[in-house]
Amino acid sequence: MEIGNQAGFEIQNPQAYVCLDGDSPTLSFFLFSTMKIFTGIVFCSLVLGVSSENWYSFFKEAVQGAWDLSTAYWNLQVANHQHSDQYFYARGNYDASKRGPGGIWAAKVISLARDSLEGLFNRYYFGSSSRGLEDLQAKRKAEEWGRSGKDPNHFRPSDLPKQY
Repeated sequence: MEIGNQAGFEIQNPQAYVCLDGDSPTLSFFLFSTMKIFTGIVFCSLVLGVSSENWYSFFKEAVQGAWDLSTAYWNLQVANHQHSDQYFYARGNYDASKRGPGGIWAAKVISLARDSLEGLFNRYYFGSSSRGLEDLQAKRKAEEWGRSGKDPNHFRPSDLPKQY
């Protein structure tokens, strides 16, 4: 059985599509397989990260590490202080790395996702993949600094309020 559409071409494998409204396929095989690949990558990275620890403590550390990153991001937004973003990224990654392997894993995954989304946003919204490249490299340096366990105060601006 072949399904035709308005453009005149035929779909070779109708089982690779999810049909929600009857006749027209709305989710292509490409999107479905991309989701499978992404899920597989996340699962494999979890298995590699958990190989030496038990599952419960790893997930607990990962959740706590994600919370540390979100707290640092929240403080960055609340402080609204110029040139303090490196400090807050380093602080969040430092706090997450202190949680253990799960916190380090969460910090890496969240930082990678943020970098990827920021890169896509710059590429498609501004039409340039080099916009903010120096800023992105500075953030990566600060994140790696914090994840390595080094003091995040290295990036602290001198006039940032003490509460942060």
